[in-house]
Amino acid sequence: MKIIVGLGNVGTKYSKTRHNSGFLALDEFEEQLIKEKISVDWKEEDKFKAGIAKVDYQGQKLLLVKPLTFMNNSGEAVSKILHFFKEPLENLIVIYDDIDLPLGKIRVRKEGSAGTHNGMKSIIEHLGQEDFTRIRIGIESRGELTHKSIDLSDFVLGEFTEKEYPVIKESLENAVEELKKLL
Repeated sequence: MKIIVGLGNVGTKYSKTRHNSGFLALDEFEEQLIKEKISVDWKEEDKFKAGIAKVDYQGQKLLLVKPLTFMNNSGEAVSKILHFFKEPLENLIVIYDDIDLPLGKIRVRKEGSAGTHNGMKSIIEHLGQEDFTRIRIGIESRGELTHKSIDLSDFVLGEFTEKEYPVIKESLENAVEELKKLL
């Protein structure tokens, strides 16, 4: 079974923020699955500290995951799920925002450090390894589409601007296409 984790923060306050790009990518994937007549039924699972949905996709079993731990503690949910289902790291795909990539850029890597991303730091810390696939969604536009002087935390926890939204919408679709290629 492939475990696909979208990173984000829980609650309507954060739902459309840059830092929720992982959740937004899973929402985009869900929309595409529904168009293909594939059922997606989300359930909150306290034992995993996550919302999960089991999906059959092109003959594969997928587990879609949205940690409910808030971004900086994402590793708690991811490690609980991997251990419960006894899945190896090669079956894990994490989708998240990346401030170090230009807005709209998608980068897929099979391994690597967390960089400046606290959610990824938490996952790597809890798993004790960096060897898993990640899809990074570029969100950086300071100085181009938003004010250059905005604080990093305020920027990632801020909503996409009107100018950024069309770019991020397309990049979420591209992230899902990359996910489908990996599957």
